Amino acid sequence: MKVDTETLHKIAHLARLDVNPAEEASLLTSLNSVLDWMEQLNEVDTTGVAPLMHMSEEIDNVLRTDIVANQLPRDQALANAPDHDDQFIKVIKVMD
Repeated sequence: MKVDTETLHKIAHLARLDVNPAEEASLLTSLNSVLDWMEQLNEVDTTGVAPLMHMSEEIDNVLRTDIVANQLPRDQALANAPDHDDQFIKVIKVMD
């Protein structure tokens, strides 16, 4: 697939980019060279190659477990609120 000027303008519009007319030729050349490179990659035989899921071999869960600790009692939390009822902190309406 080759990128023409019309396609370049469509891509620029979708990406919300302003393309300088003086740079169009350079951008077309760059985009077409990237697509040519991708076509070369598509020719490589990848049968039997497992998809890469992570950059390293070690896959560990980096998220900690969610442990409830140091809870603030409701009466103390409501004591610092500028406006509240018996259960909840009242805030200004931000959406219609």
